[in-house]
Amino acid sequence: MGRILAIDYGHKRVGLAVTDPLQLIATPLDTIHSQDLLAYLKAYHLREPLAALVIGMPRTLSNEATDVTSAVVGVLRRLRKEFPEVPVHEIDERYTTRMAHAAMLAGGLGKKDRRDKATVDKVAATIILQSFLESR
Repeated sequence: MGRILAIDYGHKRVGLAVTDPLQLIATPLDTIHSQDLLAYLKAYHLREPLAALVIGMPRTLSNEATDVTSAVVGVLRRLRKEFPEVPVHEIDERYTTRMAHAAMLAGGLGKKDRRDKATVDKVAATIILQSFLESR
């Protein structure tokens, strides 16, 4: 059974999270520059075969598109083209950044670590992945 990888896409940074091989536990993986996403995923897929990809779809509270939504739709298309054998799922990512901050605070991370946007992006990707796992 392959791993499931989640993507919290942003214009500058992308937070990534991955499951264990049994697809039970979501764990933060990495934060990379958004331009490096496809190359990173291809290399990762060669090392660890992916069973699925999950990408957070940004929406406003009133379910409208955000300034990042069109970029995510473009990434979604590229993922489906580059990884035709890997199912690509989208999941609502509203509140994930806020939930990431709350989880980091509850986990006892210091103020400096909670301000690190790379850490926030990884934790947000983990929340997206955990939501996907719970929805199956």
